Amino acid sequence: MSLDHILLGLLREPATGYDLKNAFSESVEHFWSAELSQIYPTLKRLERRRLLRSRLEPSPKGPNRRVYTLTNEGRAELLRWVRSGPAVGTERFAYLAQLYFMDAIGDIRETRAFMTALRDHLSGWLARLRAVEREIFAAHGDAPERYSDAGFHQFATLRMGIHSIGSKVTWCDETLAAIDRRLASPPGSES
Repeated sequence: MSLDHILLGLLREPATGYDLKNAFSESVEHFWSAELSQIYPTLKRLERRRLLRSRLEPSPKGPNRRVYTLTNEGRAELLRWVRSGPAVGTERFAYLAQLYFMDAIGDIRETRAFMTALRDHLSGWLARLRAVEREIFAAHGDAPERYSDAGFHQFATLRMGIHSIGSKVTWCDETLAAIDRRLASPPGSES
């Protein structure tokens, strides 16, 4: 999966780069993130490839704003990508790499502090996703099979985010419990 395809999907409705950054924060953050410093160069590249076009429009406040729109070629590329089958690749989790090498510190208490901070971060993320789910249920009911096509697919990705982040919180809890047992009975001590 690439940022190119995420942006093509988000541009089914015209948007500015700033609008797209907000869309990341509000809708796709549980499976993809991007900063404005990544979004704008990608938009320019997609425009050079004629997958989208842009135009300047007056802004309600400040200078004119550039609004991007998907072209027919861009729509075709989005559909080609969506139909190409699951794009399963190697996921990268920097925090796992940090944990993997944390023995270099030589202090399990620092590992515990690291895992506690990670759990707090993931728990906050999970709470935000569950709040979105509650808002959807309040607005549209709790029968996703009756949602619009877009609503159904967006809800399915939200549920994956809830399951994925929830399992990571569970893993943090298990790891913290193992650390606590390790602190209570250090390795090499006789039980």
